[in-house]
Amino acid sequence: MSGNIELLNNTLAAARAEDRAALIAYLPAGFPTVDGGIEAVKAVIAGGADVVEVGLPHSDPVLDGPVIQTADDIALRGGIRIADVMRTVREAYEATGVPILVMTYWNPIDRYGVERFTAELAEAGGAGCILPDLPVQESALWREHADKHGLATVFVVAPSSQDARLATITAAGSGFVYAASLMGVTGTRASVGAQAQELVGRTRATTELPVCVGLGVSNAGQAAEVAGFADGVIVGSAFVKAMLDAPDEAAGLDAVRSLAGELAQGVRKR
Repeated sequence: MSGNIELLNNTLAAARAEDRAALIAYLPAGFPTVDGGIEAVKAVIAGGADVVEVGLPHSDPVLDGPVIQTADDIALRGGIRIADVMRTVREAYEATGVPILVMTYWNPIDRYGVERFTAELAEAGGAGCILPDLPVQESALWREHADKHGLATVFVVAPSSQDARLATITAAGSGFVYAASLMGVTGTRASVGAQAQELVGRTRATTELPVCVGLGVSNAGQAAEVAGFADGVIVGSAFVKAMLDAPDEAAGLDAVRSLAGELAQGVRKR
């Protein structure tokens, strides 16, 4: 079975045709439980997310701030396994038809086996992977198997990336480019900053791929600001915080559904 890179491409193209940015939501698998995490993904989609990134919880993250680390710790203590991540992707995709990616560090894939991971992700209906710590020059094996299975390879670029480096990264990627709005880890912030707009402009000069901005967006106003210059707005910590702050799982699902609705309105007010 082939993965859903074309669904991802078509979804992002449809948002552009509507003259708006896509809303991309991030939630870790296994949080607060495997079943609860699946319901949370369905909830953000019901609220208006166009694409979802399912995080593969990791004990030693390099990009994730304290909010997502807290959720990852809950998932890891709950015994989350890669099979549960694949189940999350499968059930969310089958229930919604929305493109679902996995965001993961490289070590779990390397240990699991690249061929096995890509084959299972494609079979689950996944659209691809975001790989924040895989150097593009070491990505040939991954990209070979991802291409074979119809999966997007999304690389992360940062404000520190030089133009030549941007061109190398974007030439190797597919699906979209994840532009980190600032140097640092995930988390909600008071402002997203001008660095992000400059990075989007420099990245677009190297590629036809959509450029989507993450790190720091937490409300409709910020979503509208970023949607004014980016093809997609990526929101993670705000969703996770809404779940963490809720008194129970049902309230958490309501909270993320509501937040997705507000953000979906925001990306339409670019």
